[in-house]
Amino acid sequence: MEFDKAVTDVFLKEQGKLYPEPVAETTEEAQAFLEENFAVVADSIEEVMDYLDDSGMDITEMSKEEVEAADEVFTIGDGRYLVVGI
Repeated sequence: MEFDKAVTDVFLKEQGKLYPEPVAETTEEAQAFLEENFAVVADSIEEVMDYLDDSGMDITEMSKEEVEAADEVFTIGDGRYLVVGI
């Protein structure tokens, strides 16, 4: 999967919420890391919730806001979300 610049920029900026040390420092490194870790881009928070549920994460008691705040979920800012590490 090819990740656009908006996605890799958000991941580079916010990767510290998920990893204690940076895992990527350039756009190319972010692209490779996201591909290797089967990250996905969702078009809505509902799509994120479906993906997490299908991946086995128990989100039945979580609100949309709690899902958005999850360490694995990155808000791109254009209505899309990046989900990493599930």
